[in-house]
This record gives sequence, structure tokens and C-alpha cells, in this order.
Amino acid sequence: MENKPVTVALIYDFDGTLAPGNMQEYDFIPAVGKSAAEFWEESNVIAKAQDADPILTYMAKMIECARRKGLSLKREAFRESGRKITYYRGVREWFGRINAYAAARGVRVLHYINSSGLKEMIEGTPIASEFRKIYACSFLYDVDGIAYWPGVAVNYTNKTQFIFKINKGVESVSDCKLVNQYIEERERPVPFSRMIYVGDGTTDIPCMRLVKNFGGHSIAVYNPASAKVGRKDLASLIRDNRVNHVCAADYTEGSEIDRLVKLIIDKIAVDFELQQLEIPR
Repeated sequence: MENKPVTVALIYDFDGTLAPGNMQEYDFIPAVGKSAAEFWEESNVIAKAQDADPILTYMAKMIECARRKGLSLKREAFRESGRKITYYRGVREWFGRINAYAAARGVRVLHYINSSGLKEMIEGTPIASEFRKIYACSFLYDVDGIAYWPGVAVNYTNKTQFIFKINKGVESVSDCKLVNQYIEERERPVPFSRMIYVGDGTTDIPCMRLVKNFGGHSIAVYNPASAKVGRKDLASLIRDNRVNHVCAADYTEGSEIDRLVKLIIDKIAVDFELQQLEIPR
């Protein structure tokens, strides 16, 4: 194997994948005096009544509710909410362990978030520094640093654009030129075959299917607290050829997903070594 490490992209959804539930439910929604059910119902009613994108309506609802309660709409306030999020078992230790395992095999792992949640909240989490890039919803801010309008809205289909950005090494969200330029597959920083996508449900299906169809690996995860129901609900994704694997969202050492991701890293390393042997010398 050549000295330059093989690059693997590990791409995660956030809500329901790394943390149970939705990130707004830990701190923000209680702070505006609503239950999670009330907040999401009101947001979805707006979306249905006006035939709008539910992601945009939840972001508008956040601004409306915060203003009504007199809560701060500054970036740091959202980050503070993010600090209240709790994670599935093993998440905090996961990144260092996987990085070390991969490095021993000549593989560099880059971690990415691809989420319909709020980027500002994810930035407030203690695991934010683990990610090469956080692709998620975010607000525009005025001269006083107050959120006033959605800046990026990430729904289940436009999540796929970030897979192509990672593939081509384009990190800017606003870039729509370089990402559409033709680049030979062998020249792309992260081939699809070296991607691992981890998601928990329907909003991740287009990404999981895309990565799988292009030779990468897609893993659907479920809450370990409802293992029997979760595995059964996601089994159809394998039958429908949308994902490669279904696992519990337990990231501790020796867990099912821990063993699986390590095996995939092994496979990518071996595949690369075999490819090098095929190159004429």
C-alpha cells in the first residue's frame, strides 16, 4: 500500500442516529413552553396548510416561538441548547477509537454530519470538533447577530447534494459551480465506494440508497431501547435494497456497529491494496 492514507468518509445523520429524538426537544422546545408533540404538530399544520417544506416551517416556528417568549435568537443561545443534548452509548468515545483503528491500517477517516437538524445546536455539542464538516440547517443573522431567516434548509432529498460535495471535495454549502464540474472518478477525493452512511429513518433513505448504489456502505440504526420494534421497522430497507445493514445505535466498543464499521474499513483497505497491484508498473 502506498504511503498516502486511503480516505474514508463516515457520514452521519444526527437526530435518532447519534442522539435519541430531535435536538430541539432537549432544551429549546421546553424553554418556549411547549411539549415536543405540540411544537411539531403546530409546525406540520403550517406546512400542510400552506403546502410548504416542513423543514422551513419548523425553522420559522423556532423564530416565532423564541420571539414570543423573549428568548435569545443569537447563535450562542442555540449552541447553548446543543450542550444539553445526550447521546447514545459510546458516541463520545467512538471517533477516537475508529480513527485509531483505521490509522493502523493506513486509512484516514473523515467524519461528517448530514442532518435536517440545526447546525448551530450541533456546533454547541462536545463532539462538534470531531467532524470535518457539519452540513445541516442554519439561520441567517442580522448585524446584531440575531437569527431572522433560514439560511440553509436540509430536507430528505437535498441531503444528497452533500454526498456529492464530499465526493468531490467541495466543502462550501453555497458553491453550486465546482460541485457540478465533471471530475474523473479516480481524481475525486472520496470515491463513493469509500463512503459509509449512517442514518436512522425515512429522511436518510435517498442518501443511504445513493451511497449503496454507487458501491459504498449504508447502515440504518435504531434506538436500542426499542430494539425489537426498531429492527423490524428497518428490515424493509434491506428487503427493498436501500441499505446494506441494520444495527442498534450502540457505539460502544465491541457493539454490532463497531464491529461492522471496522470490517468495512478492513475491506476498503484491502480493496485499495488490490487496486494498486492492478496498476501497470
